[in-house]
Amino acid sequence: MRLPFYQRTILAAAILSATSSTLAQQSAETLAPIIVQTTRTEASLLETPASVSIIDGDTLRQDRLQVNLSESLGSVPGVQIQNRQNYAQDLQISIRGFGARSAFGVRGLRLYVDGIPATMPDGQGQTSNIDIASIDRIEILRGPFSALYGNSSGGVIQVFTEDGSSPTTLSAGMAAGSYGTYRYGAKAKGLSQLGSTELDYVLSANRFTTQGYRDHSGTRKNLGNMKLGLQFNDDSRLTLIGNSVDIKADDPLGLDRDTFENDPRSVYGGALDYNTRKTVKQTQGGLIYDHRISTNHELRAMVYFGQRKTTQYQSIPFFAQTSASNPLHAGGLIDLKRNYGGADLRWTSKLAFAGKPLTLIGGIAYDEMTEQRKGYFNFVNTPTGRQLGVQGDLRRDETNKSWNLDPYLQASWQFAEQWTLDGGLRYSTVDFSSNDHYINQINDDGSGDARYQKALPVVSLRFAATPDISLYASAGRGFETPTFNEISYRSGGVAGLNFNLQPSVNNSVELGAKAQIGAGLLTAALFQTRTSDEIVTAESVGGRTVYQNAGGTRRNGFELGWTGKFSRNWNTDLAYTWLDAEYRDNCLSPTCSSPIYAGNKIPGIARQAFYAAVGWTPPTGWRAGVEARYLSDIPVNDANSESTPAYFVAAVSAGYLWRTGPWEVSTFARIDNLFDRHYAGSVIVNEGNQRYYEPAPGRNWSAGTNISYSF
Repeated sequence: MRLPFYQRTILAAAILSATSSTLAQQSAETLAPIIVQTTRTEASLLETPASVSIIDGDTLRQDRLQVNLSESLGSVPGVQIQNRQNYAQDLQISIRGFGARSAFGVRGLRLYVDGIPATMPDGQGQTSNIDIASIDRIEILRGPFSALYGNSSGGVIQVFTEDGSSPTTLSAGMAAGSYGTYRYGAKAKGLSQLGSTELDYVLSANRFTTQGYRDHSGTRKNLGNMKLGLQFNDDSRLTLIGNSVDIKADDPLGLDRDTFENDPRSVYGGALDYNTRKTVKQTQGGLIYDHRISTNHELRAMVYFGQRKTTQYQSIPFFAQTSASNPLHAGGLIDLKRNYGGADLRWTSKLAFAGKPLTLIGGIAYDEMTEQRKGYFNFVNTPTGRQLGVQGDLRRDETNKSWNLDPYLQASWQFAEQWTLDGGLRYSTVDFSSNDHYINQINDDGSGDARYQKALPVVSLRFAATPDISLYASAGRGFETPTFNEISYRSGGVAGLNFNLQPSVNNSVELGAKAQIGAGLLTAALFQTRTSDEIVTAESVGGRTVYQNAGGTRRNGFELGWTGKFSRNWNTDLAYTWLDAEYRDNCLSPTCSSPIYAGNKIPGIARQAFYAAVGWTPPTGWRAGVEARYLSDIPVNDANSESTPAYFVAAVSAGYLWRTGPWEVSTFARIDNLFDRHYAGSVIVNEGNQRYYEPAPGRNWSAGTNISYSF
């Protein structure tokens, strides 16, 4: 029997409430305070007036391959993270529906690794340089407070590398799994005295290879991460951060519905003909200086620089590139080189106003990116015939630059014993410019520029009903500019950047509640986001995606989460999300890829998601866990003419942790998709050839071991 949604919600809340009461009786433990840094005010999770989730590094690594964030972030309410089984396109991540339109990479969200942006000034991000083996924790911020991070901050994901500590520890591990999957790596961390200065360090290196679940989806990835800390004294610390990633991945592209249902491991023929693939090489580094001026004043300065080179072969047919009706086609091979960098300067003061505690944070952030973008035919004509999937004649050559300058101010004032008022304002300026070098009798000068500016206010009121119960209400405005990849193409294959694409502006409100119960935390949030000029996919063909503004949208949602212990060694995680995301305006003009009617669902977003996990995790010895995940159907296009099937999948895992003297050995074995369900792992929104579906693997296994020695 299928209950109406509101009855299911009430039932879920009642079950969680009853469960929580039982946990409080069974557990004498209390939840240790966890300090949130994402909101910059460094409050505990309970006291933070926003939807924030924290996942510690041990949880990310326990009984897992440690390759993708999708392995563990499914436990966070409001987060829809999909593994495409396609490492040429990165993970598909959305938070409360922001980012769901992404055909590759991450859009609409801000990503940071140790305070350094993994999202460029234009709003495009990627997760390929995140090293799970050395993560201390991940903080995920959802809702209005995200706007304090500026452009494309529909949500914020912060990754923090662990600090080095004593004693010095060396570790090595490897894991293997289905479809020829292997990961192996090594890590060193420690702490040393250099005179009066303390040096802590973490060095990590990993290699991942797989033949892939689908044909033509093999991947090789090398990843290195480094964090060095110099503690000069109690008041000053300098942190040096660096990482590098090298990826070579085949691209199997999407499948149409019939092929998805009957031959999910297959590949579109054009992918084989043109050998669709992608290579990425990226290296970046940064410095962070923290200095406590006095008891109540602190300074933080950060600078970073990086380089990224991407080469991508697409499956665009040669006749489409050479058609007389489309002489301006930019080709089927992308050659992209990027240099990027920036700085963030922040001052924090702890004062008093009207005799009550007041925290003020002021800062300014600057980021810039310069890219050299070239396009080539993906074929050459030879005396013996046409050769496909190779670099041909130049068809595009331009230098693009984007920068942002964002001053910001935050305040947190506890004006009464149980009341706290938080607010912030960020004024974001994002500038785009393009200098076209490919000019001839057919191709006119496509140079141009655009600048977008927006004030982004946020306000929140928190009431501490009891020491263990917190209620809050918040509101804020955010905005999202198009990325360079989103303005790179115009409809019909016309060359030049699409500067007609405008930024979207959203207004969000949220009501939330948090309760610390025994050794766990129960959270709930009700929210609405209204967006004007939403950026959506107009067409997506052969790896080339064109975007458009589609008017207004509305997202209504509810999130419920629980994480904690119900007995000494038993851990539980529960997360439920209901998200109703729909268009508010019609889009019936010829520029629309397909008719959009008010009331149509925004594609790429599941209406309901549920996650549950129970684990037995003693300090040593045997451990085991069970996970379950449900995702409702997902519309794949604006017309809502097709949807992915809803699915339920389960996983089981077991392991053993052994310690003796300086040695520690841990092992695990795991089965995912235990019941061998057939489902779509992700979708390609509005794919022009109706190849929307990216199949997920059937039942698959993984196993691994890690050995460490402490000196």
